[in-house]
Amino acid sequence: MAVAKEVPYRTQNWTLGKPMASGRNGIVVSQNREAAEAGAAILEAGGNAADAAVAACFALAAVEPWNSGLGGIGFAVVLKANETTAKVVDFGPVAPRRADPADYPLTGEMKKDLFTWPEVVGDVNIHGPLSFLIPSSVAGYAALKESFGTAMPVSKLLAPAIALARRGLAQDWYTTLKVSSSAAVLRLYGESARIYLPGGLPPVPPYQGKPGFFTLGNLAATLERLASAGLDDFYHGELAGRLVADIKAMGGVVDAEDLAGCKAIIRDAPTIDWRGTHLVHTAGGLTAAPTLEAVVEGMAADKPAPHGPDAEWFATLSRVMRDAYASRLEGLGAAKSVPGSAAKEPGDTCTTHLTVVDGDGTLVSVTTTLLSSMGSRVVLPDTGVLMNNGMMWFDPRPGSANAIAPGARPLCNMCPVIVTPKNGGWPRYAGGSSGGRRILASVYQMLAWTVDCELGLEEAAHLPRIDVSGPDQTSADLRLPTGTLAALEAAGPLVVVEHGVLPINFACPNLIRVDADGAEGISDVISPWSAAVAAKR
Repeated sequence: MAVAKEVPYRTQNWTLGKPMASGRNGIVVSQNREAAEAGAAILEAGGNAADAAVAACFALAAVEPWNSGLGGIGFAVVLKANETTAKVVDFGPVAPRRADPADYPLTGEMKKDLFTWPEVVGDVNIHGPLSFLIPSSVAGYAALKESFGTAMPVSKLLAPAIALARRGLAQDWYTTLKVSSSAAVLRLYGESARIYLPGGLPPVPPYQGKPGFFTLGNLAATLERLASAGLDDFYHGELAGRLVADIKAMGGVVDAEDLAGCKAIIRDAPTIDWRGTHLVHTAGGLTAAPTLEAVVEGMAADKPAPHGPDAEWFATLSRVMRDAYASRLEGLGAAKSVPGSAAKEPGDTCTTHLTVVDGDGTLVSVTTTLLSSMGSRVVLPDTGVLMNNGMMWFDPRPGSANAIAPGARPLCNMCPVIVTPKNGGWPRYAGGSSGGRRILASVYQMLAWTVDCELGLEEAAHLPRIDVSGPDQTSADLRLPTGTLAALEAAGPLVVVEHGVLPINFACPNLIRVDADGAEGISDVISPWSAAVAAKR
C-alpha cells in the first residue's frame, strides 16, 4: 500500500503582498522601513546613493540590531551612473592577528548551527568574545562615503541613526520574536541581558495599543561620538580605546593593532557574463560570487520561458545548484565531513541587504552582517556595540582549507550584485539578499525572472522559489504547481516547505531596476518590516 506523503504544516494561512516603490529621484530598499526612510531623507536633502546607503546602514544598527551594526562586516558594489565598471568596497571578514586555533579545542562531536563544523568546547567560536572577528563595518561605510559620496557631512548622515537609537528599539512582536530566539545565549552576557532581557526574560509586546521601545545601552552615545569626532575614531581614537578595553576585559583577542589596521579595500568588481547580453558585477573573491558564476554557466542553455519559469527549468536549476554547492563546499572540506554535513543549515536569517539608486542612476548594493542572529550575542558595555561572531565562518579543524589562523579571511555567502547590459544601455539592476547559504538561490532566481523573462519586479518578488543550500537536497515552496514539485522530486532529494516568517526556509532578496525614465524597487515579501521607499524630490 502506498504511503501518503507528509503535508507540510502551515504557519501562515494568508496571502501576502509587498508594495513596490517607483520614482525619478531615487529609491532605498531595506529589510527595515525606517532605515529605508533614513536613506530616502538623505536623497531628498541632496545626498547621493552612497550617502543614502551609509545613512541607512547606520540606522539599521538601531532598528535591526540582530542582523548588522557597528560590530559587523560586509561588502558593497557601486556603479556610478555615467560608468560601466562597478567598484567593490570590501570590508569583509578578517580574523584578529592573535587568533589562535588552540583556543578552539574540539569535543569530538559535530555541531549543526549555521554551518556544520566540528563542535568546539563551550561553543566559543559561536558566541562570546573569542567569536569576534575584526569589526569592519564602520571602515566600509567610511570608504563608501569618502570614495563615492558627496560633501554632505558625516554628522548629517548619522542624524537619523542617532534619533532612532535615542528613541530605542520597537518592542513589537517581531522584535520580541527575534530576541526570544537568542535569549538562551544573550542571558550569558551581562550588558546583552540587561538590554534585551529585562527582568531576566524576553520582553513581550503589549496585548493592545502601541508597542513601546527599549533602549540600546550606549549605542546612541557612540553614534553621537562618531558624528562629532568622525568615523575614524572607531579605529584610532577614543572609541577605539574603549572598544579594546571592553574586549580585553571579556577575554577577547581583537586589540588596538587590529582596529588600527582595519581598512576597507576598493577594487574593480569582477563580472560574470550573463548569456552574452548582460554583465553581473559582483564582490568576487571569498563571497558567493564564484558559485553564482558556476550556476550562471550551468544554466546557460536553460533560459526560462518569457512568461516565467516552468517545471523543467526548476528541475535543471535544482541539479545545477546542487552541483555548484558540492564544488564550493569541497574546497572547505565540509562536503564530506559527515553524512549530510552540507545540507541546509538551520537557524535564523542573520544578514541584511540594502539597495539604493539616486536620481542620477548611481547604484549601490550593500550586504552586511553579524553572521548569526545577534552575532556573538555580546554587547560591549561601554559602547553599546553588538559584536559579530565571524569566527564561526572558519572550520575549527587545524589544517583544513578554511582553518582559523591569524589575519585569515574565511569564505562567506554574501552576494551583492549590479547587472548592466553589455551594450551599456538600460535597464540596470541592483540587488542582493540575506539568509546565509540561501542567498545565492534567491539572487539567481530574481535575476533570471527579471533579466531573462523581463517580468516586473513586483511579479518576480511574489513568485514561489526553490532553495538549494548544499549538494544534498532542494527545498521547494509548497505554493509551486504540482507538476513543478514532481519534476523537482525526480531531479533529486526534495523537501517541500512553507515560505513563512519563522521558521525561515528562504532568503530575503530585494531588487532595484532603473532606466532612463526612472526607477522602481521591491523589498522581500515575507519580511514584515521590509520596504522600498522612494525619495519625494
